[in-house]
Amino acid sequence: MLPWIRAARVPRTRSLLAALLLALTVLVVPTATASAAPAAEAATSRGWNDYSCKPSAAHPRPVVLVHGTFGNSIDNWLGLAPYLVARGYCVFSLDYGQLPGVPFFHGLGPVDKSAEQLDVFVDKVLAATGAPKADIVGHSQGGMMPNYYLKFLGGAAEVNALVGIAPSNHGTSLLGLTKLLPYFPGVEKFISDKTPGLADQVAGSPFITKLTAGGDTVPGVRYTVIATKYDQVVTPYRTQFLDGPNVRNVLLQDLCPVDLSEHVAIGTVDRIAFHEVANALDPARATPTTCASVIG
Repeated sequence: MLPWIRAARVPRTRSLLAALLLALTVLVVPTATASAAPAAEAATSRGWNDYSCKPSAAHPRPVVLVHGTFGNSIDNWLGLAPYLVARGYCVFSLDYGQLPGVPFFHGLGPVDKSAEQLDVFVDKVLAATGAPKADIVGHSQGGMMPNYYLKFLGGAAEVNALVGIAPSNHGTSLLGLTKLLPYFPGVEKFISDKTPGLADQVAGSPFITKLTAGGDTVPGVRYTVIATKYDQVVTPYRTQFLDGPNVRNVLLQDLCPVDLSEHVAIGTVDRIAFHEVANALDPARATPTTCASVIG
């Protein structure tokens, strides 16, 4: 189905305070942690993270799903993972960027360290499936962070395609709110110290500067970016797009003008975006993505 509800507009100062309160809420979540085993079992029961899965001739590469900031390996993919499994893919997802004492909400650690976790996970998936390469699909930070793995950790030798759904490829201004941080003494340092994964995604941060130096892409990898003009988190939305060879930048509203998905919906429930992900993973069998793709 299409998510028809757009996020309400709020004054900038209220939005900034809400974002800061969200970060604070995460930091004071009770420290009881969830066992990794039940999470893995939950995913396997829905058809993904099944390490006995062997890629087929039709879909010869496993798909690794990379969640966004504040996400995890299960909740971010309750829509897309079963969608891909039903189409014959071996699908796997990981948790990354965990902070000590903060359960459930991940993607908050330094992005370069998260990329190292992705590197280890892809090696595990390739060893289990016997495939020489994987395809990666990521949402938000999960669409950007793999770029570090590709550029600096040798990931280009292990990855055929990267599909970013609303990725923070060039950082975000958060609707301009990041420019207000200097006016809140101590807040910028607090975010950097306590949630470095957030600080790394601010447009112009040292991490983003390093990531984008020398170009957006590396040879040998196919890139797809799927964005929505109603994104209220990674802004301006066109900064999500990549420049380089083997890149396809897609705006949802060019495919279906009445699709009102925002940042969360595009990665979790939007079946038009899901259809475009499937096209990116198997371009030889791609079919047109339209408003009618919601029933596909």
